Amino acid sequence: MEGEMVNGKKKKRKRLDVKIQSLSETNDKIPPIVGYFPSGFDPQNSRKSDAYDEENPNPNPKVRVFRHKNKNFLQVLVSPNQSKVEFVGTSYSGEAALPQLCSYALGILDKDKQSLKIVPIAANKIFRLEPRVREPPKELNEEDPIAEKQANKMRDLTNLYGTKKDIRKARKWDSLRLKEGDLEAQKDLIEDIRINVEAAADATVYGARNIPPHDETATTPDKAYLLDKIILKVEHDHLSDVLELIQVAEDAALSTEFWQQNAYPTFVSNRIHKLGEVQDEDGKKKLACIFSYMTHLIMFMNLPSHSQKSMQRFHNNSGKYHNIPITIFQKFVKLFVNSEADKLSNEKLDLLISYILVLTLFVDGFETEISDIAKDLKMKPMQLRLHYQNLGCKLSNVKKSIIVTLPVPLEFPELRTKRTKRR
Repeated sequence: MEGEMVNGKKKKRKRLDVKIQSLSETNDKIPPIVGYFPSGFDPQNSRKSDAYDEENPNPNPKVRVFRHKNKNFLQVLVSPNQSKVEFVGTSYSGEAALPQLCSYALGILDKDKQSLKIVPIAANKIFRLEPRVREPPKELNEEDPIAEKQANKMRDLTNLYGTKKDIRKARKWDSLRLKEGDLEAQKDLIEDIRINVEAAADATVYGARNIPPHDETATTPDKAYLLDKIILKVEHDHLSDVLELIQVAEDAALSTEFWQQNAYPTFVSNRIHKLGEVQDEDGKKKLACIFSYMTHLIMFMNLPSHSQKSMQRFHNNSGKYHNIPITIFQKFVKLFVNSEADKLSNEKLDLLISYILVLTLFVDGFETEISDIAKDLKMKPMQLRLHYQNLGCKLSNVKKSIIVTLPVPLEFPELRTKRTKRR
């Protein structure tokens, strides 16, 4: 190892025989993240700075790395100890945002072990850390006029357009805010939160075929699709509108015209008489919940795209569309609306249609005629053939009608992938 000139004399350096190890990038390990400070801040001199607190056992700057939950964006945040300035670098600005035109590597020399490790550095992992003055977090509470105004606006919307149950739950929110010991209100609200959590989990588990939760090993049709996973038990309290209308309308509730006038789909209106044929009260409530859930699904599908992600915009059009409970509406958004878009994609629309078609099977005892539901979905009967077949159903023509049955165990058509054209 060559020396350098010091005071006119050549200083000798100690020669090291090191073992060089070159590490390659793997999928389970990300390359190192490199940050530099163009402002001149030196993190190594933090102990000598005026901001250093001798009583603090860890004077080194705090370094955190954040990743965007939907996009592949990274952010590095360096917070010096006892300082009002922090440093921020992002993967969509500075060197990290530029295309990778050359390769980078980082060498780590261990003199004691006489080893030199060379690890690759991706171009999008080099961050320019810009200074930023810290701002104290602003907490929203009831004393904040903005938070209070937003809370009052949502409360007014619920009282104006919400169902009786939604209004009761809004009042429980107020009660819970004033009385932290209201265990009954806490129990109801926790159940509402569980609806959205379980819905998101089911969408992840059963999303491979883009169909509702199912059991391919089921030996009976009623077990092939998991109704308790499609309509959660905690949702039943939000699906009582059909039974409430029957109690109010009495004899008029048996007519098809009555339900069509109340904005219920043709499929539901033509089969409402099935409720009178069910003697078991639990079975009647279960069927009524299916009718209500189908109605909400169809109405959500027919909403304008700008209303399918905004509860406030939906309520502005509630005179034209069936009033969907807030909790059910939020679940539909999680299941069927892309987080990055304000409307249903083709894939999400197919999933929504699959949910509706599965419920038609439960209503008709797993043998249904598709003309009514085709009318509600504004589709031709032939268009629904592929949707039913994707659910594992068999179709047959009987007296110029298409009859759908669900054989078990479930047998699905092979998933097709797009073929690239040969040149």
